[in-house]
Amino acid sequence: MTKITAAITAVGKYVPEYALTNKELETMVDTNDEWITTRTGIKERRILKDENAGTSYMAIKAAEDLLKKSGVDASEIDMVIVATATPDMPVASTAAYTASSIGATNAFSYDLQAACSSFLYGMSTAASYIESGRYKKILLIGADKMSSIIDYTDRATCIIFGDGAGAALFEPNTENLGLQDEYLRSDGIGREFLKIDAGGSLLPPSEDTLKNGQHFVRQEGRTVFKFAVSNMSNVAEKMLERNNLTKDDIQWLVAHQANKRIIEATANRVGVEDSKVMMNIDKYGNTTSATLPLLLADYEKELKKGDNLIFAAFGGGFTWGAIYLKWAYNS
Repeated sequence: MTKITAAITAVGKYVPEYALTNKELETMVDTNDEWITTRTGIKERRILKDENAGTSYMAIKAAEDLLKKSGVDASEIDMVIVATATPDMPVASTAAYTASSIGATNAFSYDLQAACSSFLYGMSTAASYIESGRYKKILLIGADKMSSIIDYTDRATCIIFGDGAGAALFEPNTENLGLQDEYLRSDGIGREFLKIDAGGSLLPPSEDTLKNGQHFVRQEGRTVFKFAVSNMSNVAEKMLERNNLTKDDIQWLVAHQANKRIIEATANRVGVEDSKVMMNIDKYGNTTSATLPLLLADYEKELKKGDNLIFAAFGGGFTWGAIYLKWAYNS
């Protein structure tokens, strides 16, 4: 029997038009362009300014971009997963609304939340369904409107995050392309270091939580940075070791765009030179669930069939992991 693997066969993206630059942030908080650029690598981040548009708006746009480029009929899609930390609303599924809006009438859908590792975890989920033979076309979208949960008086967070969405279509492959291996981890110790205090079942919304600004994301930057560097580097290195790969076998490192120094540390650990490291953090900042698919969309024309890609991500919770994937098409 021919082995079925799950391959990415199309990608799409959407980022808002408005760019919040470091210069503009200088007028909002005590910071400057040199400080931000040196410590994060970020020059600007995109912000969805429409107050009536949520994460689904960007997810729909990214999906529509993918469908237009690939020529796939939305009615052929079996499943839609929206990886996000900022769903449109509690309870009601952002993925379900997204699927209906793009005409994926034969798909079932749900949201997946693992902070900045959401898309990586979604890749594992989509691949498992494809490999089982149960479904043929799965649309995985990573989308976050981080500006909706950012306090723009908090220098520790407002300089980092931006809004955006990226999408990838997974289909069966019999050429041994697509997802090859994965190593996904989590540790609840991270719950205290990167979080939103209020709005969940533990601390429901109240007048006091609003007054205290407890609905914004907060982080202990040094602690998160330390964990991210060590864990992303470890899992990326593990992917190479487990699959008998050397740095010369890797065409691309696809790392979560949280901080340029974290990305560089991961690249150094696996010995990949700068030219093989996908990077767009300078343009978008940290778009959380959207960073990995946005990288794929931005670098699509440079990707070649058979290329070996190592994905690595780290997120709140803590969640982290790495995936080894063989690219399945020439654009």
